[in-house]
Amino acid sequence: MSKLIINSHAEFEQYIGKELGVSDYMTITQERINKFADATDDHQWIHTDPERAKTEGNFGTTIAHGYLNISISPYLWKQIAEIRNIDMMINYGMEDLKFNQPVLVNSDVRLKATLQGLVNLRGISKCHLKVDLEIKGNKKPAFSGILVFLYYFNNNK
Repeated sequence: MSKLIINSHAEFEQYIGKELGVSDYMTITQERINKFADATDDHQWIHTDPERAKTEGNFGTTIAHGYLNISISPYLWKQIAEIRNIDMMINYGMEDLKFNQPVLVNSDVRLKATLQGLVNLRGISKCHLKVDLEIKGNKKPAFSGILVFLYYFNNNK
């Protein structure tokens, strides 16, 4: 599936209720987990100590931080759709978030997105994306939720 190109609020509206696609897979490496731990000061051993995780953890290896998985969502979303003619995009929030499955180190994940809703707020497009972070080889996604973005389209001025 090729990347979806959206140039305006009106074009975006055509996709309400439709699945927009899936991103490429991204491998969650121990290096990425460690960098996230450094950035957030969350060095819990289940994330950063492979030997301890192997012997004492419930998963046999380290797992990614739940918030690391959320934080890659905007990057993966940009692989699904290119929103053009905007001054800026704001990560506005997340609704109905549920962590379903841990992401083991070296797992491949990808984002699946459906446009749940789109509202024009006086020239600002408030986008509600229903997303699942899928883990290759697992039936349950790492998380499910609704990403909320604000798009400031140039043509809405």
